[in-house]
Amino acid sequence: MLSWCLAAALTFLAGQAQSFELAPFKDRLFAYPGILESRDGGAYLIVDYDEVRDINRRDQVPERRVKRKYVDLSPRRRQSDQVLQTSAGEIRFIAVGDPRNARIVTMYVHGRGGDRKQGTNDYTFGGNFNRIKNLMLRNNGIYIAPDGGELDEAAAQRIRHLVLAVLRQLREAKIVLACGSAGGTVCHALAGDDAIAARMAGMALLGSFGDESFIGSAAWRHRVPLLIAHGAADSVIPFANAESFYRALRDTPGYPVRLVRFETGGHGTPIRMTDWRETINWMLAAR
Repeated sequence: MLSWCLAAALTFLAGQAQSFELAPFKDRLFAYPGILESRDGGAYLIVDYDEVRDINRRDQVPERRVKRKYVDLSPRRRQSDQVLQTSAGEIRFIAVGDPRNARIVTMYVHGRGGDRKQGTNDYTFGGNFNRIKNLMLRNNGIYIAPDGGELDEAAAQRIRHLVLAVLRQLREAKIVLACGSAGGTVCHALAGDDAIAARMAGMALLGSFGDESFIGSAAWRHRVPLLIAHGAADSVIPFANAESFYRALRDTPGYPVRLVRFETGGHGTPIRMTDWRETINWMLAAR
């Protein structure tokens, strides 16, 4: 029953919503391995990606288990499997962190065939989910991975109710909404919700797709920073889609949008390789 969200009202410290940045955590291991090219004043980055280095040498078992040095299991002590009943149906999710004085929330919505456990697996995707869990736990934040089900309109409504429930309790917190692959359906749906957009620190589309409805949406009007991270060799959602969406947003003068292109990377590469700390700190500074 959403134990920490439905607990007695919390007392929040004045000023906790002021500008801040995430402190380092395993930056040497998770920073982008190299920038091949920077365009548009740094808004468009082409990142060096090498499957041999970034999967085979990084993982103990390729694509299944990262080497131990990439992982810190401390967040497991603050991790719980929870459920919320909403008017759109029940939603299960995993929450990591301490809600007392929380100032930032990161929520990851999986793609087709995934579930809440994908977004909290410490060892897959090169340990990158373990890193975001640690970044949230160590910076007065909360990390949430919900079940997206079929990623349809009903699923988007359930996740919307979850986001609003969290934000009602964490009254000073901002939320970063990240969506992988087909989970972008949820990101674009919630971008149209003014109550949520007003509290967004940023949005990230990881190997996902652009949607013209974003331009003119509540998130667009609130100038929510948007990261588009995509593999150049993605065979599921072609890179051209991501680049076209980026260009459309660049037509809005001064809009805070970034495109990170992983050279030779595939569909899952952005989930493995996106530098969470660098991304969220950019969002916090831009917002």
